Amino acid sequence: MSQISTEKAPARRKFLRNASATALGGAAMAAPMIATAQTTSLRFQSTWPAKDIFHEYANDFANKVNAMASGKLKIEVLPSGSVVPAFQLLDAVNKGTLDGGHGVLAYHYGKQSALALWGSGPAFGMDPNMVLSWHNHGGGKALLEEIYKSLNIEVVSYVYGPMPTQPLGWFKKPIAKVEDLKGLKYRTVGLAVDIFTELGAAVNPLPGGEIVPALDRGLIDAAEFNNATSDRILGFPDVVKNCMLQSFHQSGEQFEILFNKSKLAALPTEIKSIIDYAVQASSAEMSWKAIDRNSKDYDEMKKQGIKFYKTPDSILRAQLAAWDKVIAKKSAENPLFKRVLDSQKEFAKRSGQWQNDYMVDFKMAYNHYFAGGKKG
Repeated sequence: MSQISTEKAPARRKFLRNASATALGGAAMAAPMIATAQTTSLRFQSTWPAKDIFHEYANDFANKVNAMASGKLKIEVLPSGSVVPAFQLLDAVNKGTLDGGHGVLAYHYGKQSALALWGSGPAFGMDPNMVLSWHNHGGGKALLEEIYKSLNIEVVSYVYGPMPTQPLGWFKKPIAKVEDLKGLKYRTVGLAVDIFTELGAAVNPLPGGEIVPALDRGLIDAAEFNNATSDRILGFPDVVKNCMLQSFHQSGEQFEILFNKSKLAALPTEIKSIIDYAVQASSAEMSWKAIDRNSKDYDEMKKQGIKFYKTPDSILRAQLAAWDKVIAKKSAENPLFKRVLDSQKEFAKRSGQWQNDYMVDFKMAYNHYFAGGKKG
């Protein structure tokens, strides 16, 4: 037995040496392949000026995807106007001129009025996060896909990022009653155009980057955009000194991340999963960042002498009445509009009852500590 073992040992050692050399050679050949793995690059454009926090949100999403993709995918985000004007983003992504984009559904209002229901109007009393819940769990996503299909638009839409309630806007003097809006040259977008038209304003739906220059030149008298941070960055306080807070014209709006359908389909399954989870992570981070940044900029603008006023309840009620007229007209003209609206209403009735019954009045606690309500 010992003789047989002695004779076969060199052969076994030779086999092991050969196997090790083969493995090392294979590893050496594989290493350059890993180092030179191809990166898929996608060119996006936002509908926002480069300095706006909204463009920052677009880059936040891209950075998350790029980090998780480990070099396999790189998304570059250009600011509004780099390739196409803001309102032409959807067409550019559909045609493949851009691989994707970042904006809001209300900007596509001219193609199908139902698209503005993901942001315009009071959403039957739902807050922005509830509207996003309706989209993801109440049938909104399937309806949006149906709308794009009916328009022969080959995109994949990720709705995310519930925005805080938007102000009524910036005015040369405070708005005390509905009659103050009549004849006012006012900027807004989406179905909010119809609301303010119903209230007597002369509406001009300008993209974000054009609003402040138009205010400065007197082309418009008043305007709304979105939030304290964007308003401050874009220069609203430099040209107008009065801002009216609270409104139902866009109280539940969302962002939209668009992908060209064929470009997204060509990506590996693991990269598609990364995109899905990056959308969800970006939605949460955006909400948290908005609270911090919006509150800081609101405070800074007050220090700068900007006057903020709560929109009178009479105007808020007039908005609701105007909205009722708008949706009745649109529903009669557009069956798909009515289906989206009915879906929202059904979800809002259930979820709104739950939220209104369960959520405490946070103003009570705030006033207890900060508005002279604390006792003892």
